[in-house]
Amino acid sequence: MEVVDWGVRDRVKSQSAIGPNRGGLILVSGPSRSGKSRWAEHLADRSGLPVTYLATGADRPGDRPWQQRVLLHRQRRPPHWTTLEVGGELEAALEHLGLESDDLASLDLDGFEQAMGLSISSEPGAPRAVNPSKLLLIDSLGTWLAHHLDLDESAWFQRQERLLRALHQQGSPVVLVCEEVGWGVVPPTAIGGLFRDRIGSLQQRLMQQAAAAWLVVQGRALNLMALGEPVPPA
Repeated sequence: MEVVDWGVRDRVKSQSAIGPNRGGLILVSGPSRSGKSRWAEHLADRSGLPVTYLATGADRPGDRPWQQRVLLHRQRRPPHWTTLEVGGELEAALEHLGLESDDLASLDLDGFEQAMGLSISSEPGAPRAVNPSKLLLIDSLGTWLAHHLDLDESAWFQRQERLLRALHQQGSPVVLVCEEVGWGVVPPTAIGGLFRDRIGSLQQRLMQQAAAAWLVVQGRALNLMALGEPVPPA
């Protein structure tokens, strides 16, 4: 697998006041039915670490198609993974898990970074995973965001800040599944437009923390850090 070049990520200085997360944030994004969740699960499985899976979706007991999709996700997960149904309280769950992340285990760090699509860098200050005792897999950003679409702009900003800080404090690597939207028709509803705008803006902020990023399209995973150039900040 191609190893990510840290220099690509660092050509434009991050404007985030929070900075990279200590354990390594890996973004996996893609449109619906692209295979993004399966790729995230693949990365988690091959890390060799115990996996804690954080599910952010709503329960929706009367929505049969949704229940079927949730069931498929559950059936794919290995039985030894730990699953936490966190819903819209992802930040609180991460804050709790961050307090546990000082309990670190020994790990072949170079092998782990190569498996996850991270580069190995000796540059001063370059993000590098600490020896983690577990990996967190969050599925997904969009279903978490959907819990908070009723927030006004001020409250939404505070919610974002809390999420970004909770991710930053993790000593464990985090694989975060993100929905790609807004590639086609303009949403016909105001709520659809709000979802599109909020998730797009938040993903750009998350990229400033990320050690690796994958775009999954038509069942193919593309290494964005190796292929892409950072867009200059506005």
